[in-house]
Amino acid sequence: MTTLQKKIDYAVVFRVSKANPNGDPLNGNRPRMDYDGYGEVTDVCIKRKMRDRLLERWVANGRKEDGNMIFVQSDDRKEDEAGSLRARAEAALGNKLGSSETRKLACARWLDVRAFGQLFALPKGNKKKKDEGDEEGDTGISIGIRGPVSVQSAFSVEPVASRVTSTQITKSVSGEGDGSKRSSDTMGMKHRVDNGVYVFFGSMNPQLAEKTGFSEADADAIKKVLPKLFENDASSARPEGSMEVLKVVWWQHNSKAGQYSSAKVHRTLKVHPDGKVHIDNLDGLTPEVTEGF
Repeated sequence: MTTLQKKIDYAVVFRVSKANPNGDPLNGNRPRMDYDGYGEVTDVCIKRKMRDRLLERWVANGRKEDGNMIFVQSDDRKEDEAGSLRARAEAALGNKLGSSETRKLACARWLDVRAFGQLFALPKGNKKKKDEGDEEGDTGISIGIRGPVSVQSAFSVEPVASRVTSTQITKSVSGEGDGSKRSSDTMGMKHRVDNGVYVFFGSMNPQLAEKTGFSEADADAIKKVLPKLFENDASSARPEGSMEVLKVVWWQHNSKAGQYSSAKVHRTLKVHPDGKVHIDNLDGLTPEVTEGF
């Protein structure tokens, strides 16, 4: 397959309605916000959803293309018996794991590795004998793969601090004791953003794509799952229909280096609080706008 030949910038605009898009475990699982009250969804959270949609796409295609498998899978969605990333890597790469071929084999097998990159951290000598401890000062080896696809955190267009509703909830059963009385863990809180429009940006770098083998087809696969980013992603914190992609904006440059910097391209997108968008013109660079699913 042909590796990516032209730089790509993209943006995704989405609406949150009575949902917790990304709870902060260090703040009682309240919706993440910056110090100015703008809502935030981390890049890690967004990549998780992208990986899930890409994995579902691979399954829907009959699991026929091994090169489109996903390495970092959710426990509740995984398509193999691996109990950890290490186990998945060992099952797939065997004695090649930790060798000079690790990078090439991993990129050829897993779409998310050649897209987002991956760090394979291994002990010295890879596998150790039973009861053999690490040598003093042994830091092992790390094989880092830098991916061409970048994803930024999403931020709300307006502050959402005043739009967060917190509700105290009671569990239906006691979690401790003999069940004759409610324990402290039967009480809890749920938080939600009543309404907010968010946007995140990203880019695809052809120079790094050459290193991992990220192809035009891989870029197209990501382009196709972005409008469906929140499909099959419902939970009690994010009920069905509470997260909705409004627009996907796709800029494809005419060269590897790109006609403009990503910063200048991203600044052309103006998102209004009602979800409508306006895109300023850049000479020679025409954006493609796709409606959400």
